Amino acid sequence: MMKLQLLRNATQLLHVNGKNILIDPMLAPKESYDPFMQTNNTRRNPLVDLPIDGEQLKELISQLDAVLLTHLHTDHWDQTAMELLPKDITLFCQPVDIETIHQAGFTNVRPIEEELTWQGISFSRTGGQHGTGEIGERMGIVSGYVISYGQDSLYIAGDTIWCEEVIAALEQYKPTHIVLNGGAARFIAGNPIVMDIEDIIRVCNYAPGAKKYVVHLEAVNHGTESREQIRQAIAAKGLDQNCHVPEDGEFMF
Repeated sequence: MMKLQLLRNATQLLHVNGKNILIDPMLAPKESYDPFMQTNNTRRNPLVDLPIDGEQLKELISQLDAVLLTHLHTDHWDQTAMELLPKDITLFCQPVDIETIHQAGFTNVRPIEEELTWQGISFSRTGGQHGTGEIGERMGIVSGYVISYGQDSLYIAGDTIWCEEVIAALEQYKPTHIVLNGGAARFIAGNPIVMDIEDIIRVCNYAPGAKKYVVHLEAVNHGTESREQIRQAIAAKGLDQNCHVPEDGEFMF
């Protein structure tokens, strides 16, 4: 059995096989960081606080068994997380990020090249495209992961748009649950670097039987689509039975 809670942005807490896995931790208080450059506003990141207080965060960290990183952009792996997390915690990542994580002092880094099994839980790494053209190239390599245990399989798509890599993951793994990073984050120039409403609807139509959840919303200054906009668009297409837009702190399943 799996349980998944959204904390904020792409930061989620997965309970599976008695283990607690923190995904893409951005743990800083509200407005700790400068706005992302080349955006059309000057709002500092994160835009909102975590839905838990400092003592609750300490307790959460004390109960963690592992951390899973899709990539190392600040809104997925921030300085506060590096300071608060134990340096010997089991930390899963994409191979390209090993050295940077080691340099931050973490000693138990477990890269996932293709597949890895840990504590009876299966992890499979998937690809993605963090935007298009020159901006997509500058954003670097990103990964998603399919996490499987028993009859449950969770596809964390990561920071990607709708692309061949996402289609391949849906085809190969046929996940029961899918988490999409929405919000159509973008810079002044170029296309969105994560999924917009059209991309989310494509996933819903391509994998109608899976439960979908849209996160990565209303927490960073380059997002351009709100929770309410996404909810309305999903409902208008009759897709809201299997696609949910959770609030920060909410258990998705």
